[in-house]
Amino acid sequence: MKRLVILPTYNEAKNIVKTIDMLLALDISLDILIVDDSSPDGTGDLVRSHYQDSVNVETRPTKDGLGSAYVFGFNWALKHNYDLILQMDADLSHDPKEVPHMFALLSENDLIIGSRYHGGLRVINWPVRRLYISYFANLYARLITGVPIKDLTAGFKAWKSDTLHLINFNAVSYTHLRAHETEADLV
Repeated sequence: MKRLVILPTYNEAKNIVKTIDMLLALDISLDILIVDDSSPDGTGDLVRSHYQDSVNVETRPTKDGLGSAYVFGFNWALKHNYDLILQMDADLSHDPKEVPHMFALLSENDLIIGSRYHGGLRVINWPVRRLYISYFANLYARLITGVPIKDLTAGFKAWKSDTLHLINFNAVSYTHLRAHETEADLV
């Protein structure tokens, strides 16, 4: 099984080396893809110089947003025939120690969501207002859609490639994603 961890980055120079080192120290075989939006702080160059060929770095010419970075990473993963794909933030808000467990759960599931709300609140360094907006937006979405997932907007997810092949993620509206990201950044 080929495993890939996708890390979208924009100005993550202070966290990226620690995040990658923690991932590479795990007791599983995995590859890492950095999708960098031409970070002014040199995140992509730092990764290239620190890891040479052991970590893949794709630099996009402009800041295109988190959602489109994941779509880029999914396409890259499928093109390179990865079986299991995990998306996570590069700022250590998602614990790399959970990665092996999430990959293992894919043996019997198509998608694994690392929720911030399952089994209690697991959000660090968020302003209270942002926490309330996120929590109640997810509650509202669950009530409206009937979907039993507690954290529909989680960014810590693991996918089987077969599942991604079934989703037309290329048709996602980037304008909508950018508007959502800007809104989240303001709260």
